[in-house]
Amino acid sequence: MDNELQYTVSYLISDIERDQRVDLFLASRMEDLTRSRIQGLIKSGLVTVNKQTPKMSYHLKQGDQIEVTIPPVSSSLLEPESVEFSIIHEDSSLLVIDKPPGIVTHPAPGHSKGTLVHGLLDRCSDLSGIGGISRPGIVHRLDKDTSGIMVVAKNDKAHSSLSKQFKARTITKRYITLVHGVLDRMEGEIDLPIGRHPIKRKKMSVRGAGGRNALTLWKKVEEIVDMFSLLVITLKTGRTHQIRVHLSHIGHPIVGDHVYGMKKRWWGENNLMAAYVRSSIARQMLHAEALGFIHPDTGKYCEFEAPIPEDMEYVINCLRHVGVKDKNA
Repeated sequence: MDNELQYTVSYLISDIERDQRVDLFLASRMEDLTRSRIQGLIKSGLVTVNKQTPKMSYHLKQGDQIEVTIPPVSSSLLEPESVEFSIIHEDSSLLVIDKPPGIVTHPAPGHSKGTLVHGLLDRCSDLSGIGGISRPGIVHRLDKDTSGIMVVAKNDKAHSSLSKQFKARTITKRYITLVHGVLDRMEGEIDLPIGRHPIKRKKMSVRGAGGRNALTLWKKVEEIVDMFSLLVITLKTGRTHQIRVHLSHIGHPIVGDHVYGMKKRWWGENNLMAAYVRSSIARQMLHAEALGFIHPDTGKYCEFEAPIPEDMEYVINCLRHVGVKDKNA
């Protein structure tokens, strides 16, 4: 589909299709569009039944004539900008990119410029419109200070397919992170619901009201100076701040996390090298290193990886150096 063109789809309701809600009917027939996207079209007056704009709850009758107008993607509110990120893979349906730390995924309050979306518009003219004008192509997101791999949809079919895979939890999501402390096992899982913090509303918590199920698998790959652990994390769900909240809750917060960790006691009182490294850390040491999914076009599983960024590699190597010096002392 060419996102620069407007087009219209029509349906004539048969006897076996009657009595369905109009939004549910369209969601079942227009698989390239999400239900929320269809509801947005209805609210915008771009869906008509017998030339009239229906209510969302309208139940179809035999002989009803539905017309759905799909508008072109509008990016008029966003100006393309040069934003740093690497493209790992690109084809006619999607982009796989490596997002550096410090970049916000899409425009939000306080971040109206310099986001990943601005950079995508600068480097890619064909992006899916399902996410809306402020989030073209965006299927999922990473926190501002989390680096690593993301997939971006270039058309609505790809967007819909990838969104369904994320919702079904069939996407492979693997991270690498540096945490405080040494875990007493080689691997484990954290199965605790996550919701909004009851007092600090900008934070998430395992004790939050209305928490949703969240499952994090971890595997220890290295112990560093008896003070830190390098972990590989596999996410089975995708809650806001999930890895950061879960690891902090079990007493092993991510190094550099100013929200859920980064307390003085984690570094020790007299470790000068650790203090030096700490002063050079600008963000949490969390990196999305691998993403795997079924390609919307080929139906085949594909997996992509993004190397650990320089700032994280630097911190890990500095701490390893401390360990070697301590052993040789």
